[in-house]
Amino acid sequence: MIIFVTMSYLADNPIARRILYEDNHLLVVNKLPGEIVQGDKTGDTPLSEILKIYIKDRDLKPGNVFIGVPHRLDRPVSGICIFAKTSKALERLNRMFREGEVRKTYLALVSKRPPADSALLRHYIWRNKKQNKSYARETPAEGAREAKLRYRYVESTHKYHLLEIELFTGRHHQIRCQLAAIGSPIKGDLKYGAHRSNPDCSISLHAYRVAFDHPVRKEPLVITAPWDPFDARLKDSQ
Repeated sequence: MIIFVTMSYLADNPIARRILYEDNHLLVVNKLPGEIVQGDKTGDTPLSEILKIYIKDRDLKPGNVFIGVPHRLDRPVSGICIFAKTSKALERLNRMFREGEVRKTYLALVSKRPPADSALLRHYIWRNKKQNKSYARETPAEGAREAKLRYRYVESTHKYHLLEIELFTGRHHQIRCQLAAIGSPIKGDLKYGAHRSNPDCSISLHAYRVAFDHPVRKEPLVITAPWDPFDARLKDSQ
């Protein structure tokens, strides 16, 4: 059985209405731009802790709530974020992400249309931790890791172009770095060559769909978080 779950993207919804899928082992949430998935040096409350508090209150749990983080989205990115509610699910999801068994699709607005309507991009990416930035090159180099994605052109406004991206590896800032490397930086992404920021300090990159086998029940899951990249929040810069 294939389970399809969809949800409209509404930035002012409470956390309960941003849950895309939940069972005893998994919790899948539509992350808002600006949220952090796991604690970092900023000290801001991460989404993982917000979910622990929500579940503890909702389910009247007397003890601690387990929320495991098998993958992360960059802070300015929105969309699907998968959490584990059991250690068994976390262990299996970690392996599935590591071995490429979770199929991930993103949507991105870029300022320059790529030269081809569809292409497989293969680069070698190395991360500068001091800058918190990644750099792409076309040939192997010491410390660089292979990165692969496929993009497909979808549509345009008079100024921006929508791409659908299938991600095959999970490198640091991979989509942002690879699209910038072909001259198509993501809208609002100043770090990778955008000319201006978005009004809400997001970048126009959205984790749109995931497809994977349930880590415990082994049933196929397809989960989507629809997104309108041309909504009213962006019109002032289109």
